[in-house]
Amino acid sequence: MTSASMAAARTTDVMTGRVPSGKLGIWWFLASEIMTFGGLLASFVLCRFKAGGWEEQAAHVSTGIAAFNTLLLVTSSLTIVRAHAAAERGEREKAAKFLLYTVVLGLSFLSVKAYEYSGEIAHGFIPSAGLFWSFYYGLTGLHALHVFAGIVANFALYVAAHRVAVWPKVQQRVEYAGLYWHFVDIVWIFLFPLVYLS
Repeated sequence: MTSASMAAARTTDVMTGRVPSGKLGIWWFLASEIMTFGGLLASFVLCRFKAGGWEEQAAHVSTGIAAFNTLLLVTSSLTIVRAHAAAERGEREKAAKFLLYTVVLGLSFLSVKAYEYSGEIAHGFIPSAGLFWSFYYGLTGLHALHVFAGIVANFALYVAAHRVAVWPKVQQRVEYAGLYWHFVDIVWIFLFPLVYLS
């Protein structure tokens, strides 16, 4: 399928109001993930109020490191938007470049997170050190796992973008990867103030 025929298919979808099955699938998947993270975050907030705030334990997390990681993820949102825009215009090499930037920023996020974890563990703050630390590692670890999954998806698209024969099929998948990546960023936007600032 050529870029022109894909554009025609997208136009037909818009005119008929039909949602592509891939987009519908990713929205359903994200809805289930929202329920997972929503339940965990609600449990965290309720337990924190009941346990008296956990101020002493929370004082040991690094707000500066988390703020830097927030900057990395927000920047990666920009690069995935640029990748999607380039894919929509059929600019294969430019889309590949921005996909690679997104992967590098995601890997940087995980590297900083590993550094943060190593510091916490070195000071004896492990998941069994208290309920706050169980939530801390559970929430941020699950989020990091989602970041890793997004990195794998974006890297697969980056590799596919270098193969001219499969590029027309890849173009729309960049949008789906972008939706997932934005979800990962939004989850962090909730985690950052709840875990590190409150």
